[in-house]
Amino acid sequence: MKIIFVLFLFIYLKAGAQTSALAMADSLYAVGNYTTSINAYAKVGDKISNLQIARAYNAIGNFDKAIVQYTAVLDNSPEFELARFELGKLLLKTKNYGSALEMFQVLTSSKQQNPEYFYYLGRTYESLGKTNESNKAFKTAVGLDSTHLRSLYALGKYYVGQEIKDSALVYIDKGLRFYENDVAMINLKALAYFNNGQFQLAIPHFERLLELGEQKPFVYEKLAYCYFRNWEPEKALATYHRLESFPDKLAAAYSGLGDVFFKEKELDSAQYYIEKSIEERMAYFPQEYASLGRIARLKGHTKKSMDYYVKAWEENKDNYYNYYQVCVLADEYYKDPKTGLNYYEKLLEMYPDLVPWLKERVTNRISEIKEEIHFASN
Repeated sequence: MKIIFVLFLFIYLKAGAQTSALAMADSLYAVGNYTTSINAYAKVGDKISNLQIARAYNAIGNFDKAIVQYTAVLDNSPEFELARFELGKLLLKTKNYGSALEMFQVLTSSKQQNPEYFYYLGRTYESLGKTNESNKAFKTAVGLDSTHLRSLYALGKYYVGQEIKDSALVYIDKGLRFYENDVAMINLKALAYFNNGQFQLAIPHFERLLELGEQKPFVYEKLAYCYFRNWEPEKALATYHRLESFPDKLAAAYSGLGDVFFKEKELDSAQYYIEKSIEERMAYFPQEYASLGRIARLKGHTKKSMDYYVKAWEENKDNYYNYYQVCVLADEYYKDPKTGLNYYEKLLEMYPDLVPWLKERVTNRISEIKEEIHFASN
């Protein structure tokens, strides 16, 4: 009887000591004293303490040791889903995609149908470039929890990127019904309409982003363009001027202001801002040169217009349309028809695969010029 009592007392004291040691380790972990907590947890040595050691290594950024510790925990307790889930997320974070995939495949095959498991499975497939599998996993997560915001966002983002507006809106609107002020979802909805050319419908969502404090340059830039395309010039000008407050967006702001003034037929202002855009860009600005070419032509400055289009073409020789404009202007400017003819023939030589309507127009003009030269020589 005495032996049993002593044994019971020993077990009781040992359990009490372990409880005290665990409490001490937990308090060290809670205040961020991770290295000391690791030593304290090691003295306890049970499953939960070993998990805490893995978490502590993770917290201090020693991911290799954290992975080793999580793996050791699972070797001893393969049914420990929490450890497997945390290890899977760490493997994903450290770009060990193959190992992460194994973790989440095990978790999603378990009896516990947890939407978080399927979300991270989708994230892992996404990182591996397996779009169909990732979307299937995200849809499963939404099927398990219709308010799973991150999965809804992932699906909405995918369909916005693919410019499949209707599918995107299905998931975006589900997310907004759950959380109407989610700025990420509102941004996706604005982009879904923007990418579909529905600028009027995009406007209130970009405006809502600004109301919610998203005073970011891309919001101002896209909202300004929506105002411009919806033909609200005063709002477009005001928003482009707001964009000027972002130093790295000055060129875009000036270019946008130039477009608005050009549409308003305020050619001097348009020219001023487009030239400022070119000064700001410093490197690559074919569109700005083309815009200056249009302005110069409207002002009747044919040679100056041609020079601008030449610059636009030289900046981007894949754009044959700018060289076509050079041909038209050369045809107008030079008195000798042979000069214009040379430009048109060079266009066909450089771009044999012109779009049919433009190729037909150029071919017809070449025939007309040759007839002019023929009759002039007789």
